[in-house]
Amino acid sequence: MKTRSLLSALIGTAILTVTSGTYAATPLPRSTPEAQGISSQAIREFVEAADKINTLHSFMIVRHGRVIAEGWWKPEAADKLHLLNSVSKSFNATAVGIAIDDGKLSLDEPVLKFFPADAPAEVSDNLKALTVRDLLTMSGGHDTEPKAVNGAPSVQQFLAHPFTHKPGTHFQYNSMGSYTLSAIVTKVTGQTTLDYLKPRLFEPLGIKNPQWTSSPEGNSIGGSGLNLCTEDVAKLGQLYLQGGKWNGKQLISQQWVQQASSKQVANEQASHAKIGIDWRQGYGFQFWRCTHNAFRGDGASGQFVVVIPDKDVVVAITADTGNMQGELNAIWDKLLPAFRDEALPEDTVGQETLKERIVRLEAHPVKTAK
Repeated sequence: MKTRSLLSALIGTAILTVTSGTYAATPLPRSTPEAQGISSQAIREFVEAADKINTLHSFMIVRHGRVIAEGWWKPEAADKLHLLNSVSKSFNATAVGIAIDDGKLSLDEPVLKFFPADAPAEVSDNLKALTVRDLLTMSGGHDTEPKAVNGAPSVQQFLAHPFTHKPGTHFQYNSMGSYTLSAIVTKVTGQTTLDYLKPRLFEPLGIKNPQWTSSPEGNSIGGSGLNLCTEDVAKLGQLYLQGGKWNGKQLISQQWVQQASSKQVANEQASHAKIGIDWRQGYGFQFWRCTHNAFRGDGASGQFVVVIPDKDVVVAITADTGNMQGELNAIWDKLLPAFRDEALPEDTVGQETLKERIVRLEAHPVKTAK
């Protein structure tokens, strides 16, 4: 049987289920672009625009639940795990949502309840007021983002950092807050976030080999450190697009999906806002809002899972680039206007041209003038 890497550039090809361990890694169904209402030419124009960005590693476009185009910039490959950076936060938050659905946690529980031994000697009123909800929305009250000492995060470090603002009133990007959410999941479930998600998310989605870095405290890092394949990332976006339902089973509640993906706090004055317009659209529960009524999981160096409900589309991208707004612009400029409600006539020539262009993708630095 051919490996996934050999099939990575094919479009509209059925992929066999691959078994690993005790469950099957089941791929999303494949289709052609035209069958799902977009021309192969429009996708080729997206690929051309993406190939000018230094440098993308992969993309996958899903329309109506079917993969219509996918590609990897050599030496990346379909079956190669990729560090997701802060897209990890969206998976981590999903664990929080499942724990809430399971009755193990609530949004408005105080954070100090879970870590009495890690509290500073003097506890401010702001810290006393800090809730799970505030961690999810990056509005815990820190004026600056606390940093892990020697790269090793701890809840104690997070709680010791001054809580200058009343929780819920000030957006401050906070990976240590995401780590603390992961530690809370472990507190209430007795499992790391990775182990808690395996039977509840990864296995139902057919994600066969998730890897998540752990802290010295024994918690999944939460805010980063998750390694998955491109299609695994697309599956999370598709799950949220489907209101938390997968193969007829509600994996996460519709209420959680609605809250997590909607604007909970404003962020137009935050430091990230300088990246581009899509960093000024508000923040949900570890998901960013986008222009065009979209939302996304977002990681440093260009990791994305972009969900566009109005078009029934998910786009997953991995990269190593500083031009993250450029990645999103390629979606908005080349793909978004091209989606149609109805199927288009099949274009075998256009499909073949697109396949040939994808096969030639290779990671490369941008040439700069001397």
